[in-house]
Amino acid sequence: MRATVLARGYPAVTTRLPPADAGTVFVEDRPLGDPRADVALGPILLRAGIDDAAEIIRIYTPRPTAAFSRRDSRQPGFRVAVQAADAAGFAPVVRGPGGRLAAYHGGSLVIDHIVRGSDAPSGMVERFELYSELHARVLGELGLDARVGELDGEYCPGAYSVNVAGVSKVIGSAQRITRDGWMFSTVIQVTGSGSLREVLRATHQALGYPLDPVTVGTLEDFAPDVTSEAVAGAFRRLYATGREDAPAVRLPGAVLAEARAAAGALRGELGRFSSP
Repeated sequence: MRATVLARGYPAVTTRLPPADAGTVFVEDRPLGDPRADVALGPILLRAGIDDAAEIIRIYTPRPTAAFSRRDSRQPGFRVAVQAADAAGFAPVVRGPGGRLAAYHGGSLVIDHIVRGSDAPSGMVERFELYSELHARVLGELGLDARVGELDGEYCPGAYSVNVAGVSKVIGSAQRITRDGWMFSTVIQVTGSGSLREVLRATHQALGYPLDPVTVGTLEDFAPDVTSEAVAGAFRRLYATGREDAPAVRLPGAVLAEARAAAGALRGELGRFSSP
């Protein structure tokens, strides 16, 4: 079905969402302590779900992570890129959603938005259009000149990246679509552009990807008084619009166990790239 999404007075935008009574839950658990487990968790929730919830929203502050895509892992320089990420203190992991390498850390905010259903392929581009626009408007409410569009030389380039003032990319999103539904994952870069720039420069050089370091930025670079708490609150309100009664839930034990097992497998898989 098509549903109209209204966000704090924003004009109506349409996308494919579950019916209002289908059940939305917010995951309240903190990060799992292992970046690989956090990356594995989204696809597991997409497949396994939480009870009968049709929509699962998880917003969290991650540990330093270099999130490679499957495409990145096939590049000749992947081994060197993994070593560069390790050396910079970012845990290398191969993520499920598409795109190219992205990096994030404790100054970032990650949103995994999962909708389970059989018509997942419908509305893929529409979702990118909707959420990039809404994310930019949230930043506008925080006083930033946010714009949707790709910057020349940005990391993980895409038409629906969000930048500030046409200078630095601060939000990127990727989708994973399966027979179980879709997952729309978003990273908001709030503080700490220096370490992001360092790891992205080194890994992009290893992979042979172009990168203009100026395009790597955070909200803090343009609004020094911004706080991670304020940004998290603003995005939490956005995703709660029309879902004010949605409960906060804990992750089921079986899901946690599976995420930790998957993290171990990912660690072992990437270990062979980490030694000379």
